[in-house]
Amino acid sequence: MSRAEAQDDRAGEPAITAPGAPPDPITAPGAPPDPSTARGAVAGPGAVRSPSPLWSFGLFRSELLTTFRRWRTLALLAVLAAVPILVGIAVKIETSDGSSLGGGGGGGGGAGPAFIAQISNNGLFLVFTALAATLPFFLPMAIGVVAGDAIAGESSAGTLRYLLVAPAGRSRLLLTKYATVIAFCLAATLVVAVSALAVGALLFPVGDLITISGTRISYAEGLGRALLIALVVAASLVGIAALGLFVSTLTGSGIAAMATTVGLLITVQILDQIPQLDALQPYFFSHYWLSFADVMREPVYWDDLVKNLGLQALYAAVFGSAAWARFTTKDITA
Repeated sequence: MSRAEAQDDRAGEPAITAPGAPPDPITAPGAPPDPSTARGAVAGPGAVRSPSPLWSFGLFRSELLTTFRRWRTLALLAVLAAVPILVGIAVKIETSDGSSLGGGGGGGGGAGPAFIAQISNNGLFLVFTALAATLPFFLPMAIGVVAGDAIAGESSAGTLRYLLVAPAGRSRLLLTKYATVIAFCLAATLVVAVSALAVGALLFPVGDLITISGTRISYAEGLGRALLIALVVAASLVGIAALGLFVSTLTGSGIAAMATTVGLLITVQILDQIPQLDALQPYFFSHYWLSFADVMREPVYWDDLVKNLGLQALYAAVFGSAAWARFTTKDITA
């Protein structure tokens, strides 16, 4: 074969370029770029695929395992489980001489006083009292810690870029993080409820119970209402979860994101107690938190419950959208 024929045969072969060298600038005028040499292109059939639902479930499962295996998460759950134990022991000691706690079971001032006076008569009321005691601060603080660390913690640890290498995409990863925080909301609420149910059954009698409206319901119906209250409390935390996730996208420090979220929680709680701000208070995410007490009325009062759930959905939509807008346009450097 002559040299001219050999050159003709090699004319259709792709050029061999040294690693790191720029592409061959010689291209026919008007010719479309070769897909095999485009940046980021991967050869082979099926190289560009969107993640399957099964892969997405695997990512969610991995996030759940990572979150619930952390010592910080386990410590938070242990503290939440200890609150009903301490309340139950305190009530048992206070009523050990046969006296009853003051406060009455009438509708009155708040969920806590309305329920705590009934604990010595029926241990199931410890579930409602424990949720009322943990909801204003302990539960949302735990949610704020987990939500604030969701994105910023990965960034400060230097693992966020590696997560984005997987074919998840930023939107899918953010949604998975938020779903994990919501799962923690439910788990934390159930930890408080189950701990209170066990302690209440051990320390106090159980049976039919009197609602805060004065009517009697069976123990089975009381258990059903306790489960409904736990679900309402978990749903009441989706707003602070979305707020914490948004804060987490603003910084690369997990500690700063957690501190900011908890600080916002405390600030809103204080503002919700100032009478001069009564026109704004119905829009605070914590304003209707204790409306779950209306589940223990006969009939159930749904007005404040619906307002609470609608307000949480609004916060989730607003701050979830803000988190998505921030995260999908953020320059990931760690």
